[in-house]
Amino acid sequence: MNTTERNPQVPTLADVARHAGVSTATVSRCLNSPDLVVAPTRERVMSAVRELGYSPNFSAQSLAAKRTNTFGAVIPTMDNAIFAQTLQAFQEELQRHKITLLVSSSSYQEDLEAEQIRALIARGADALLLIGHHRAQDVFDFLDKRSVPALVCWAFTPDEERLSIGFNNAAGMHGLTQLVIGKGHKRIGFISAVLASNDRARERLRGLQDAMAEAGISPKNLTIVETSYGLKTGGDAFREIMSAETPPTVVMCGNDVLAIGALRAAKEMGLQTPADISITGFDDIELAMLAEPALTTVHVPHNEMGRRAAWMLIQMVQGDEPLSSLELPTEIMVRQTLGPPRQQD
Repeated sequence: MNTTERNPQVPTLADVARHAGVSTATVSRCLNSPDLVVAPTRERVMSAVRELGYSPNFSAQSLAAKRTNTFGAVIPTMDNAIFAQTLQAFQEELQRHKITLLVSSSSYQEDLEAEQIRALIARGADALLLIGHHRAQDVFDFLDKRSVPALVCWAFTPDEERLSIGFNNAAGMHGLTQLVIGKGHKRIGFISAVLASNDRARERLRGLQDAMAEAGISPKNLTIVETSYGLKTGGDAFREIMSAETPPTVVMCGNDVLAIGALRAAKEMGLQTPADISITGFDDIELAMLAEPALTTVHVPHNEMGRRAAWMLIQMVQGDEPLSSLELPTEIMVRQTLGPPRQQD
């Protein structure tokens, strides 16, 4: 049997119209604006679509509209839940507007992110959602030359010109550090994601350092370990910090996954949290509440950020009105892993 015999001719819009006994215009309305077609006709047309296996010619529609109704998102990792809630809410909102989402993961690599951005544009993405402000200027120049809107998410920095929707990472960590210092802690360990290409991590560290300075605590009392993102790396970094001759009384972590890795390492080392060592996180993913003990952390508005990001990107594509960056609030979630130091300094 040859290829032609195995693959019958692809059904067309006209085939569906003939099968349903309606005009091609009616078929188009059923597919694009079903509420405008009376129920019996709509059901007859959709039955014909299913029976014939018809699928709209996406390429032809895109050429006619000069849009693909496809958005892209490049996130740093798919390994865990930090970005999952935001991305889910983002996709659900796009779906309501019949927009398809394409997702890439850069593994926190700048060069790979740049390649993925170019690939998504080559595949016709109308707009992009990006995480954080840090990337080479030529990436933004590339997007500007092609008039592709790009919205930065997970970060709000007042002096940044590019549109963003997110939260103030420095302010969130600053507030948590004030709480930590208020408990009596003066020797602080900080487990951070790699700082070089991660503006969110840098801002969180800055918030911590500012709070220490305001409290008159010497920078020498801060021990910083940078590590890649993961439960094991968080545990390894915790062991490194606690191996110091005078270890800290609290270990603050740049995200919840690192913090939960630190919690597990503390337990393996025979340390009780918070009696022997306090540990905090940032993000408030679901695991933070399920951890034993439950993790004190900074709550990030994942779902609201995703929904509002979708709405804002749609507005950017339509270009109907000027938009401004939007800051969303964070909240400190006081749970069981933060207490006073065992011995006051």
